[in-house]
Amino acid sequence: MTATYAEPAEPASQIDLGDQGGAGELETLTVTVQVRRYLPEFQEDAYWDTWQLEMYPTDRVLDALHKIKWEHDGTLSFRRSCAHGVCGSDAMRINGRNRLACKTLLKDLDHTKPITVEPIKGLPCEKDLIVDMEPFFQSYREIMPFLVSNDNQEPTRERIQSAAERERFDDTTKCILCAACTSSCPIFWTDGQYFGPAAIVNAHRFIFDSRDDAGDMRLEILNDKEGVWRCRTTFNCTEACPRGIQVTKAIAEVKQAILARSF
Repeated sequence: MTATYAEPAEPASQIDLGDQGGAGELETLTVTVQVRRYLPEFQEDAYWDTWQLEMYPTDRVLDALHKIKWEHDGTLSFRRSCAHGVCGSDAMRINGRNRLACKTLLKDLDHTKPITVEPIKGLPCEKDLIVDMEPFFQSYREIMPFLVSNDNQEPTRERIQSAAERERFDDTTKCILCAACTSSCPIFWTDGQYFGPAAIVNAHRFIFDSRDDAGDMRLEILNDKEGVWRCRTTFNCTEACPRGIQVTKAIAEVKQAILARSF
């Protein structure tokens, strides 16, 4: 069999869309990206690195970080996985706000100023944009984020739930554990024992689930000086959530549920 050689495809930047009814070549823009670097194996203090990049307006901050890592500095370290706003692994501070890098388009940012990228606050930084998530997940585990049934027998049929019962906790099922809400909370920054918004949101998801039998246990866990009563209702968490969860509202509903019970 004779091998056939195929010419490599043209990069997108060189494709002329004029003959296909398009608007011509895609326009690019020059952006300045400043990343807060932390390389503990070389120096103790964090510092800023700056790059100028040619990008497309529809590119995301994650694309810019990829371009830096693949074409300029392979030592740049950050987490990412699905790149579609589902896994939550690329939460970081972009221009001072907690966001997912894969959901933040360059065209939505001010190109006249450097785009600053930092690790999320309140969790120990391990390297560059990577933080230690263990304290975050420890709080998550403490609220028992799983369905608990008092029926010790194996179920013989599905646990039926009405549409209204499901809707009661629908909003808090959207959490992807990105830690954007928790690491935006000023109480969490200063108090390492506070459960944080994400843990309370995930407790809410089961407290108001009609199929669960451990709601009182979770409320007792959160009825603590480091539980829901540490919340100061600043709404930072709601603003930071990339899934649009009404985090502050969920925390308030957990507080109301505690007050409605006597422990």
